[in-house]
Amino acid sequence: MINIEILKALLLGFSVGLTGALVPGPMLFATIETSLKKGWFTGPKVVFGHIIVEAVIYLMILSGAASLVDSGVISSIFLIGGLSLLVFGFLTIKDARAADISAQISQGSPGSKLTSNPVLIGVVTSVSNPYFWIWWLTASSALILKEYELGVISAIAYMLGHWTADLSWFTIVSGSFSRGKNLLSQKVHRYILYTCGIFLAIFGFYFMLNYNNSIKLA
Repeated sequence: MINIEILKALLLGFSVGLTGALVPGPMLFATIETSLKKGWFTGPKVVFGHIIVEAVIYLMILSGAASLVDSGVISSIFLIGGLSLLVFGFLTIKDARAADISAQISQGSPGSKLTSNPVLIGVVTSVSNPYFWIWWLTASSALILKEYELGVISAIAYMLGHWTADLSWFTIVSGSFSRGKNLLSQKVHRYILYTCGIFLAIFGFYFMLNYNNSIKLA
């Protein structure tokens, strides 16, 4: 029987991962461009390169988690993470109004021009994206440490859910564009982004509340 906390960690990781995957960025556009040339399996390969980068950061966070969880530093991380989630949420809602994947694809993606290897594209478009680092140094660190408080298995389950979302979405995208078609209409994609933005903002408030509770308990 699956522990309820582990299931919640999986679902949380999947939800947060899907939110990030859906937002247009260098990795998405590079995947679309390369899928038109190399077929549907481009998506999983790009995600594999992305996972390599995230796995290294994830292990670095966990390696120092033991010393953070029992200290006041974790409260500050929750506050910074919550504020970051709020900002990302509002920016996602703002960007949803002007979301136009087809127009941005025509501008090209720096990562796809550097290499034709999908795995390297996943690495390059991840490490070269400043928002990727901002996310991992703030909100994502807080999410992982929160799950770590419940146990290592919950922290692992969170990342498995996160990577499952990335793999699922980018496989769908590459499968769609490898046939020369858009999977989603612009209107549907915009509504999804609105939903994701609202989700991030709500979760940001939750983290800030968690911070306040931790201060009261200290």
